[in-house]
Amino acid sequence: MPIKWVLHWQPNAGHTVSSQILAEVSQCVESINGVKEGKWKATLSFYRPVLKEQANAAEFPRDFLGISLPEQPSKYYFVLRGQRLVLEADSTIQTIMEKLQSYKTRVALNFEGFQYQLGDFQLRVGKVVSIQSESLRGIVMEMEYRPISSWEKSHKIMGEFFDIWQEALSKRSLPGHFVHMEPNFGEFGLSGQYTLQHTAVQYATIMLQMIATAQSVRN
Repeated sequence: MPIKWVLHWQPNAGHTVSSQILAEVSQCVESINGVKEGKWKATLSFYRPVLKEQANAAEFPRDFLGISLPEQPSKYYFVLRGQRLVLEADSTIQTIMEKLQSYKTRVALNFEGFQYQLGDFQLRVGKVVSIQSESLRGIVMEMEYRPISSWEKSHKIMGEFFDIWQEALSKRSLPGHFVHMEPNFGEFGLSGQYTLQHTAVQYATIMLQMIATAQSVRN
């Protein structure tokens, strides 16, 4: 499977994300000859256990993330941060969880936008919005390199492309920049050959970072 970096927009101090920044980022992709191919969408839900008795708290993961990815709509991915686990399940697990009512969704977010082809690279640029309110929570970008599926071997070419991208974007003088946070995949038992479970862990990582950024802005 092709290697992928999932990046998030980090606003400068005193600034927030906006639809204008998202539009500028999309225009920048097209300015470096990115060809728009269509729309994409991923969904992420933040779950908490429904405890009938507090004494049972230790038996359940305190919280975990559930992620639906466009590459494999028939699957659903769970990331349990405390246990350092990433699991793949059939997408029908969401219906089962609703019926069991052992966990409830605290936050549900859509990651959606357009994807572009740029030689051997595919870029996806999208907004992060709350399913409940459609309010803009963040901006993400997926950077995928088709010819390589080894995380280690891809680092040099992905890094070089990211530098070119940052340089192109810097000419627009936007109040922020994209950040690549590389999780420790080994902690989750993932190997160097890239899979959708690697993508799920990256989404879980950037969601936590976006929450931390939002809290720091409020404080």
